[in-house]
Amino acid sequence: MIRISKIIWTKSAKSDLQSIINYIYQNDGILAFKILDDFYSLINSLKTNPKKGRIVPELEHFNVYIYRELIESPWRIFYKINQDTLFIVAIIDGRRNVEDILLERLIKR
Repeated sequence: MIRISKIIWTKSAKSDLQSIINYIYQNDGILAFKILDDFYSLINSLKTNPKKGRIVPELEHFNVYIYRELIESPWRIFYKINQDTLFIVAIIDGRRNVEDILLERLIKR
C-alpha cells in the first residue's frame, strides 16, 4: 500500500485555489474558510489512501492514466502520485469544459 509522505501544490493549483477562495470570500467570508478547510481535509485524506480518487475520465480516452481526481462539488481536484509524493495539479469547476482546460495545461508543461 502506498503511503504519501509529502503533498506538493503546483503553481497553477495554488492559483486555482486562491481564485476560488477569493471569489467566495467577496460574498461570504465564513463560507470561504469552510470550503478552504474542506479542500485541505479532503486532500490530506489522500495521505493514507492516495488511490481513492478516480482516474480522470476526460484523459483516460487519451490513454493518460497518471492523473486522478476527487470531487468537492462543484470542483474537481486533480492530482498525480509519484512514489511517496502527491502533486496537486489543478482545481477546476466541474461545470466548465474540464477536458479543454486540462489538455491546455498539460500541453504547456
